[in-house]
Amino acid sequence: MSASISVPFAELQVIIAENPPARLDKAIARDVPEGAGLSRSRLSRLIADGAVSRGGEVVTDPRAKVAQGDVFQITVPVAQESHIGPEDIPLDIVYEDTDLIVVNKPAGMVVHPAPGTPGGTLVNALLHHCGDDLSGVGGVARPGIVHRIDKETSGLLVVAKNDIAHQGLAAQFEKHTVERHYRAVVHGVPDHADPRLNGVKGVSFEKGNILKITTQLARHKTDRQKQAVLFHGGRHAVTRARVIERFGQPTQATLVDCWLETGRTHQIRVHMAHAGHGLIGDPTYGGRRKLNAKAIGAAAIEAARSFPRQALHAATLGFVHPVSGEDMRFEAPMPADMAQLIETLRTSS
Repeated sequence: MSASISVPFAELQVIIAENPPARLDKAIARDVPEGAGLSRSRLSRLIADGAVSRGGEVVTDPRAKVAQGDVFQITVPVAQESHIGPEDIPLDIVYEDTDLIVVNKPAGMVVHPAPGTPGGTLVNALLHHCGDDLSGVGGVARPGIVHRIDKETSGLLVVAKNDIAHQGLAAQFEKHTVERHYRAVVHGVPDHADPRLNGVKGVSFEKGNILKITTQLARHKTDRQKQAVLFHGGRHAVTRARVIERFGQPTQATLVDCWLETGRTHQIRVHMAHAGHGLIGDPTYGGRRKLNAKAIGAAAIEAARSFPRQALHAATLGFVHPVSGEDMRFEAPMPADMAQLIETLRTSS
């Protein structure tokens, strides 16, 4: 069987190998052909739906006993059409093959439809672009979203076209082995020489003046659209950052390289704000900090004040191809609006 399936199969045979797990769902998940791309959760749904049989008898109990040599027939439904409609929206395709696609998302585009944004999203655009090239994720002909970036953040995203790629990519994100570097323009300068940072809980520095922020993150208690820093409860989050370029005399803003050990909602934005270096243009976490007119030119002050979004760009994305095993690494150039902001800060310093 091919490792990459472009057309969903209807029938699949699984023969239980030696020393099988005690229950059906675990045994089938272990012995199902790798090319089938069926996760344990998907197989559990198929069992519950009566799609698995042994000797002509349907087995619906995931805890059913199995033995070496048992032969199971699995009827896998053809992928259903997604309820999300395709839309002819231009995409900046960085890479594409039969299993996945890497896109450079523009600022202003939402990744997935939601009640407040039913259309015009990256998923709508991908459904139109990929067409019949989607073999189905979770039984539905849709792109497999394994990570997201905020609406007003630009940059790189990898999206799966089938279950095999979706599972492989999701596992890498879960293990935190995916390389993700962002460029951000922040207020001030995160420097180990700043005594203020020595007193900020969760903030430390590693060799090379690399800022490390380690906290828990969870939804804000009163504003459900925001994330809040915690030190008990929530989800573990680690961000690192290093200064690339400083602007102003003394420094008023910096271009930083941020990279993620974990990937939580708004992680870079809330972590940099926690350290006192909120992103320029960030309406949620940026705070009221302003550039000092005595330290930087008027053009830079106006450029920062009027920048319409958080100055954040997903610049680098690296992972192992979930089917071929090849090391993949992509870079997206700085978008025009951030490039202009940086140039104005540079020339006004």
